[in-house]
This record gives sequence, structure tokens and C-alpha cells, in this order.
Amino acid sequence: MSICINTKSAIDNNTFEDKLCVCLKMLGFLFFAFVIQNIFGAEKKANTNPPNVILILADDLGYGDLSCYGQQKMHTPNIDALAASGMLFTQHYAGAPVCAPSRNAILTGRHTGHTTIRGNKKANKYGEFPLAATDTTLAQLFKTNGYTTGMFGKWGLGVPHSTGDVIQKGFDVFFGYYGQLQAHNHYPEKLWSNNQQVAIPENKKYSNKVYAPLMIQDSLMQFIERNKSNPFFLFMSTILPHAELAPPDSILKKYVGKFGEEKPYQGIKTVKFATKFGAYDAQKNPKAAYAAMVELLDKQVGDIVDKLKKEGIYDNTIILFTSDNGAHQEGGAQPDYFKSNADFRGYKRDLYEGGIRMPLLIHWSDKIKQCKSDILSASWDLMPTLAEIIHAKVPKNIDGISLLPTLLQQPQMQQHPYLYWEFHEQGGKQAVRMGKWKGVKLKVQHAANSRFELYDIEKDPSEKNDVANQYPEVVKTLSDILKNAHTPSGIFPFRKLDSSLN
Repeated sequence: MSICINTKSAIDNNTFEDKLCVCLKMLGFLFFAFVIQNIFGAEKKANTNPPNVILILADDLGYGDLSCYGQQKMHTPNIDALAASGMLFTQHYAGAPVCAPSRNAILTGRHTGHTTIRGNKKANKYGEFPLAATDTTLAQLFKTNGYTTGMFGKWGLGVPHSTGDVIQKGFDVFFGYYGQLQAHNHYPEKLWSNNQQVAIPENKKYSNKVYAPLMIQDSLMQFIERNKSNPFFLFMSTILPHAELAPPDSILKKYVGKFGEEKPYQGIKTVKFATKFGAYDAQKNPKAAYAAMVELLDKQVGDIVDKLKKEGIYDNTIILFTSDNGAHQEGGAQPDYFKSNADFRGYKRDLYEGGIRMPLLIHWSDKIKQCKSDILSASWDLMPTLAEIIHAKVPKNIDGISLLPTLLQQPQMQQHPYLYWEFHEQGGKQAVRMGKWKGVKLKVQHAANSRFELYDIEKDPSEKNDVANQYPEVVKTLSDILKNAHTPSGIFPFRKLDSSLN
């Protein structure tokens, strides 16, 4: 900051007292300028600090469950506010149509043709099959670049003291569920703090007094409070609105009766059975319960934003919001009623658009202007994008590209030639998106029964009209991609492989 004043003529033409007075005034003015200079200098310095990053991952939230993506029966004002002040992506995809492989893709920057985890596979009573020791995660990338890292919610990528231990994979702090089946119970008797179990005595004998998502949120807010003066990476991997459909009564009662007479979901007899086998408890008002869980998710996003503003770090925090896969049909959920997957075909576990087309919102004050982007993107792009923002070295052999030019509304020179998925349930599935074309291959493990479907997503986003017979050359090109994008996995093998994968 530069200030120029003309004092020479005033001093030459006045008495000593006047000259002294002018000098004192000048000194006072210069002192004031010095203070202002330091204030602005400090502010400028503060704004050059590395940005905090908060990644919010909803669980089984469909593309159409948010108001900003067209939802009519529920409202998500806090999440919508991120869209209103940031970038909304319309052609963003999850890493997989179920939890664990989708999280693997997010955290390692690889698609499921290359990831360690390609499906939900139980390791033991504590959780799922672990990430490999050689897998480098987003948390490790941030940690090696001076960030404090925290993870809150559902992990699902390994058990304690394995190669997929959440602490060994780069998180300084963890609070929540290690395993996915345990996360089906929203009123658990125990949660995990780092790799130690923490008892919740109020929930013994299935009393349902302490709601885990609220307990986890409290721990998350404390993490922000403790690290407000240091750059941090926070991964909020919530269990909302995944089944079971069990919101707090204080929110549920707002929606009971709002959607007409409901057909109860019968569920099972005990929460103990649900926790052990992954089933879900009964719910008298499943529609109301789902809406209440979406409202709670939205409220928690709003609480995080309010906390950032209170601590003065909102403007220097990047907030990303997305979901791990399409809307589910479990525990009494009725995605068709809410049009949770918009007009897209399919649900969770499908490689049609409804199973993998996801919302993505990115907010960064003064850096990202409010707009929409239709660039083809996937969850494995988050690692290289965030790495470029914090000037970190990207791990080798990833599949993602940096979306930073798009975020800054600059030409996106690097774009995906294609996006690829594979899924190892229901006979094996593969899918590829190349430009306007979408190929879906079903029953991959059974060559005699496998079939290839082709859709023009620009004309037919609902994937109603299979045009494979009309464009054999496109089918050949996409089939070659399916073959080349897949690398064999001993953990998740495609058995009885189709000849196109040999």
C-alpha cells in the first residue's frame, strides 16, 4: 500500500509551532498508514495459506435427491447454497455402484479396472477387505504436504491393524464405523476412535438413545475447532441416507403424514440380528424417514459451513459434496417415489446412469464462480485436482485428471478419452462412457449369456433404447476399451471370462 502527501510547502511557509504541528500530524498519518499496511499485509499473507479441504461424501444419495438437482418433495437449502456459490457438475460419476470400491476410487484416483477394492468383500467381524500397502490415499497425500487429516463416518476399506487401517492410510484422527455392516445400525453400542473401540453404554439393550451420526458430527466439529489455525483435510463419510431408515424422532415427526398413508417396512425382529447380518430394522414410515435423513444430512452440511464462518476460515476452505453411488431400495426406501435418481435408469448396484451418475458440488470462495459444468468427470479426478491445488506430487499410475482449469473457468485441455467401471456382483458387469456413447456389458462371467448394450446418452440419457445393432463399429471400439481397461485381480476375479477380456 502506497500513500503520497505533499508536506514541503506547508513546513516552509509556517512558524516553528506550525511546522511542529504539521510534522506531528504527518507522523501520525504515517503511523496510521503503517498500521493499515500491516493489516492488509497480514490479510494478504493469510489468504496465501494453503486452503483447508472438506470432502463430504453422502451414502446412497441419488442424483435427484437434492433440490439443486431437481428434487421436489424434499428440500436441501444448505447444500443448494454450495451450488449457488460454486460449481455444479451435471455429468459426474461415482467410482462404483456400491460403497467400498467407490471410496477406493475417490481416495486413490483410480477406476475399478485398477483399484485394489472392486466390490464389497468382508474381511472379518470388524470390516471389509483392506486397501493394499502400496495404495496411496488422498489423506497420505495431504499429510505429506503439511496437512492435519481427519476422517469421520464410515471407512469400509480395511480393518484395524491391517494394510487398510484408516490411521495407516494417512488419517491423523478417525471417529466412526470401521465396517459397513456395523454402519447399518444407527444406534450402535460401540464406535471406533482411531483403531480403538469406544463403548456407548446408553445404547445397550437396543435402547436407541444415542444417534451415531450426531455423535460423529460432534467429533467432526471438534476437529475443525482444534485445527482452525492449521491447514486440514477433513473427510466426512457420512452414513446418511443409507439404510437403515432410522432418523431421530425429533426430525422424523415433521414428515410423518406428509406423504400420505405409508406402507410400513417390516424389517427384522432385533437390532442385534440386523447388526450381525447386515439386515435393517423395521420402519413404520419409510418415506418420512428417508426425507428426515436427507434433511439431517443437509443440516449437518449447514452446521459445518456456519462453523467455518464462525472461525474465520470459510473463505479459505474448499468444500466438495458428492455421493458414493445411486439411491438404494433397501430398508423400505422408495427411490421411485422421490425420483431419487432423477430420470436415469437403475439404482445402487447398477452400471446404468442411475447407479453411478452423481451430484458433485465444489465451493471455494472468490476462486470458483457460480456456474454449471457438463464436463465428463469421475470420482477418481478428485485426487489430481486437489493435488494440483495444494501443489502436491500426484502418485503414479492414476486414472484421474485435474479439473482445476474447469473450476477456474479456464480451458480444460486434458479430458477423459473414456470413463470405465466394472462390478463383480450379479454375474459381473462392465461399463464405459466415451463422449456421447455409453456401453454396458452384463453377465461378463458367463460368456454364453453376456450381452453388450449401447446407448446415446445425449439423446437417450434414460438408457431406454439399445442401439448396439445400429452401430457395430462403436460397439467394437467400446468393447476394446473394456478389454484394455481391465487388469486381472486375484481378490475380485472375473471367472469364466468372456473372450473379450482374455
